[in-house]
Amino acid sequence: MAINPKFHHRGSIRLREYDYSQPGGYFVTLCTHRRECILGDIADGNVQLNQFGEIVKEEWLRTEQIRPEITMDEFMVMPNHMHGIIMIRNDAHNKSVRAHRCAPLRREPKTLGSIIAGFKSVVTHRINLLRKTPLTPIWQRNYYEHVIRDEENLNRIRQYIIGNPVKWDEDEENPQNWKK
Repeated sequence: MAINPKFHHRGSIRLREYDYSQPGGYFVTLCTHRRECILGDIADGNVQLNQFGEIVKEEWLRTEQIRPEITMDEFMVMPNHMHGIIMIRNDAHNKSVRAHRCAPLRREPKTLGSIIAGFKSVVTHRINLLRKTPLTPIWQRNYYEHVIRDEENLNRIRQYIIGNPVKWDEDEENPQNWKK
């Protein structure tokens, strides 16, 4: 099928004119490709990560070590998506750029976009090596982000992330709810 730019275009979901490298807190949600539940399961309101989910968790935590200008706050890996809070510190502009070992920098360094791109790249690489499926997508193309405005907003988001597994039965990302 030929792509018609009149009908097939993707606009940016980012805030116009916002500098995503500036210090502050960012809440992100990343969904797996086709929202497939490949990262684990939920049992009795608790997440049970499989091998792929453990890779996601390891690389999320490793991101903070690779990029000293950020701090990872609350996060949760779910069966087909993950939520996390990333804090970019004031000293972000004074640090050198170090990407994940397999992630070429094609975005402005030290931005939220470059952080997420590096994370998604290394997770995809590791999972595809493990299951011997090169070039198979793991993540949806984009991600959801929300700029955290204040301490009250931060605490509300933390509670949402922590409580996400308990609410899985009602979650719109749960494939069992797609037919409802």
